[in-house]
Amino acid sequence: VLAVLGLEAAAPGECELSRLLQDKLQYELRLQYMKHYFPIDYTLQVQYEEVLRPANITRLRNGTVSEAALRYLWFHVSSQAVLRIHEVLPEKHPSWKYTQELCQLFDALGKEYSEYRQTDVEVVVADLVKLVHSAGAESRRKAVRPKALLDNCLKVMRMLYGAPCEWGPG
Repeated sequence: VLAVLGLEAAAPGECELSRLLQDKLQYELRLQYMKHYFPIDYTLQVQYEEVLRPANITRLRNGTVSEAALRYLWFHVSSQAVLRIHEVLPEKHPSWKYTQELCQLFDALGKEYSEYRQTDVEVVVADLVKLVHSAGAESRRKAVRPKALLDNCLKVMRMLYGAPCEWGPG
């Protein structure tokens, strides 16, 4: 566990869990479970802040947000996205077990972040995390395909964990 938030390195537990997530989010599985098993053009209504793209991370990095805070933000946004997908599925849906396994991996990763408090991270990240977890009707919503949510989750995860966890290309 990261004792000091200023540390830029990812904790060994973070690396192992993110590696497991990367395996679970491989293209074939995302395509099968998030596209083929859903109706054509199916979308979820999510808050604007629940869509975290590589460009958002680049902008925050340029704003001097720490890597640890970016990983904290990615965790909250991605776990919320997976939870949203899981919540719309009936238990007998072919994607239900897949999303449940993703939720379990995010729960395990959440234990790695349990030491973090929103007051420990940059204000911009803390504000975004608050927005993601607020279910307020005043927030802006957008329609997003389930596969697109997981595509963004994987791309951003590779940006944030690839170097500190010494992942090879792929």
